[in-house]
Amino acid sequence: MNAVTLIGRWTKELELRYTNTQMAVATGTLAVDRPTKQGEEKKADFIRIIIFGKQAENAEKFTGKGSKIAIEGRIQTGSYQNKNGDTIYTTDVVANRVEFLDSRKAAESGNQGVKRPQESAQDNFDAIEEDVPF
Repeated sequence: MNAVTLIGRWTKELELRYTNTQMAVATGTLAVDRPTKQGEEKKADFIRIIIFGKQAENAEKFTGKGSKIAIEGRIQTGSYQNKNGDTIYTTDVVANRVEFLDSRKAAESGNQGVKRPQESAQDNFDAIEEDVPF
């Protein structure tokens, strides 16, 4: 089984391009926090993500640097020769499913993680001053 689920934030804007057959391909890097012990400095992994088709176009259009994203996909490895003739090995996650956990606008304004004060269910019911018709 080759399955990956990640939640993180884009490190920069996605790069969108099209293949010869006009298939959209978006690539980007997702910063995913590593679990740490209490008191340790936070650490992250930077994982290259590849998205195809309409999902690629939507991700590029509706998310941006700092957007929180959930990815489901698979790991894909590869290799190539660089200019010096050295073999470079790559590991990418090819996304099957992309979910936007916040918007480009929220990421740009820096409002990630802003929470409203918690209200109890009782507070909401006390606010109703008229008779409920059931």
